[in-house]
Amino acid sequence: MLAIYILVALVAIFFIVTNLPVFGTLPKGERLDKIKHLSNYRDGAIQNLSITLMQPEGVGFFKILKAFFFEKHPNRSPNKPLEFVKPAINNKQSGSVPEIIWFGHSSYLIKINNQRVLVDPVFSKTPSPFSFIGSKAFLGTDVIEATDFKDIDILVITHDHYDHLDYQSILKIAPQAKQIVTSLGVGSHLEKWGIPKMKINELAWHQSISILDGLHFTAVPARHFTGRKFKRNQTAWSAFVLKTDAHKIFLGGDSGYDTHFKSIGEEYGPFDLALLECGQYNAYWPYIHMFPEEVVEAAKDLKAKVLMPVHWGKFSLAMHPWDESISRVVAEAEKQNFPIITPKLGETVFMDKNNPVRKWWLD
Repeated sequence: MLAIYILVALVAIFFIVTNLPVFGTLPKGERLDKIKHLSNYRDGAIQNLSITLMQPEGVGFFKILKAFFFEKHPNRSPNKPLEFVKPAINNKQSGSVPEIIWFGHSSYLIKINNQRVLVDPVFSKTPSPFSFIGSKAFLGTDVIEATDFKDIDILVITHDHYDHLDYQSILKIAPQAKQIVTSLGVGSHLEKWGIPKMKINELAWHQSISILDGLHFTAVPARHFTGRKFKRNQTAWSAFVLKTDAHKIFLGGDSGYDTHFKSIGEEYGPFDLALLECGQYNAYWPYIHMFPEEVVEAAKDLKAKVLMPVHWGKFSLAMHPWDESISRVVAEAEKQNFPIITPKLGETVFMDKNNPVRKWWLD
């Protein structure tokens, strides 16, 4: 009898924990109907344009798990606090050119057309549902907090993974944000967290929306996956094209390398700047994240004038050294003579001007 009570208690605890707000909720009703009518919805899930395995054939989940825990590089985290420039995040842009401020990983602020666009804000200590699980943020990356952002004009969420859609950061930033642009289905999480439906704009690939003063967003394909709990690919994942009368910026989100970059470049390029992921890769998951050398190829495919690597510099979510990704992508860009910028955390980048290229992570 005691064993039955214990089993019932464990089932109850599991049910309670897995239904906590941090996990969000799956799309239903009209939102789910839209998802099911996507051209790339098959077999009960959203699909990538190309066949995309989570890991190579012959590599099992437990092999990856073992490697993640026992094959870690000793230099996965910096040995001292990273230098962080304290930026003016609540001021409008200081001139006519767009400004970009990177906060580590894939969180950055774009000041453009006198509006402030905040992308994938993650300011929790860990990119996971609970603070005691997962990689801790590097020392020195906590200079800016979610509560520092006031009245953001547009909040952009590329997809629902914890290192891009952070529950605690959303609770602090989204209520004051004027509008939210995200991938189709992600609104189900946001609404569960109390964000009014009227300011959530969900886009499927190649859908566009114009917001506020001349800001035009288009969702475009990426090669990735989604899911906050057990069921994958019930919400969409996207990159976004941000266009004004004078500039075009590619907001990359997460993506493995594939032919979609070239197609996007031909249809929507050229881009003044491409912000592309360059970290958290491994041979065990080669299709859902890019290797650094592929990042340069993606930027070329996009017809980008300048590459700015992100998705590094705050969390260690793979086994490689914390600064290997940026060193490799810079080396490849130099080899191919491709323009690249490498701002410090919090440093303001002024588009169309000379920008930072110093290898500060080697200091």
